[in-house]
Amino acid sequence: MDLAELGGFLKSRRDRIRPADVGLSGSSRRRVPGLRRDEVTHLAGASVEYYTELEQGRGAQPSEQMVAALSRALRLTRDERDHLHHLAGRPVPAAGGAAGHVHPGMLDLLARVEGTPAAVVTDLHVSLVQNRLAEALLGRAPEHTGFAASFVHRWFTDPDSRRLYPEEDHERHSATFTADLRAAVARRGPDDREASAMIADLRRRSPEFESLWDRHDVGVRRDDRKRIVHPQLGVIEVNCLNLFSEDGLQRLLWFTPAVGTDSVELFELLGVVGRQDLTPEAGPDASARR
Repeated sequence: MDLAELGGFLKSRRDRIRPADVGLSGSSRRRVPGLRRDEVTHLAGASVEYYTELEQGRGAQPSEQMVAALSRALRLTRDERDHLHHLAGRPVPAAGGAAGHVHPGMLDLLARVEGTPAAVVTDLHVSLVQNRLAEALLGRAPEHTGFAASFVHRWFTDPDSRRLYPEEDHERHSATFTADLRAAVARRGPDDREASAMIADLRRRSPEFESLWDRHDVGVRRDDRKRIVHPQLGVIEVNCLNLFSEDGLQRLLWFTPAVGTDSVELFELLGVVGRQDLTPEAGPDASARR
């Protein structure tokens, strides 16, 4: 770990970004060429004091999650992201994990749809980043690692994850998730260890998944109409739309209220409810997402 080099690198990346590049409103009278420290910490979910210590080459070693959050806030390329992990003395995350690299273009789009719930996930349904309204609608992103980072894996192995959707919709979601996953696994190819190991684990642990997988149904989930059980607002009917990265390994999800329902009014309340009310005691477990 090289804290001095880490601090210099963070500052150099911060200086090159304009507020508009990350969806922030900027004043024409700014004292710094790029983002202010408080703007970086707002994007990364860190405290100003902690980030200031990092830039000054002091403080505690940042966690893998914090390094990933800073990489996204500063719109680092994959090579820059890897460099930041090396400087912080943290292993470079495996592709597809919850701390994985998010394409800067996806982050730019996410910043520009602040008025609607949106998130970036992998093709194996691992959540990478979400905006404030997505947290209000779906709950805070879980901090799982390994297979459990995938919502589809949790869907078939953790009953609590299913409380996000009405019980009568579970059968349809199981079939849809499995068909989408089959398409993703085929796209990755037979030599992809991550996907192959996850499928083997699901077949071993979930008779339901094994039965659905053996049907060989395939269908890329590009859009869907679904009902989400919100702990304060009740059932919200939404349209879930997907925009894929060029390689198909990531997708931007965004949610709009279903026409002809009261979801338009409920969506307006999401910003008022806020993520601070989404506690496990209040409703679906924080791990129950999408």
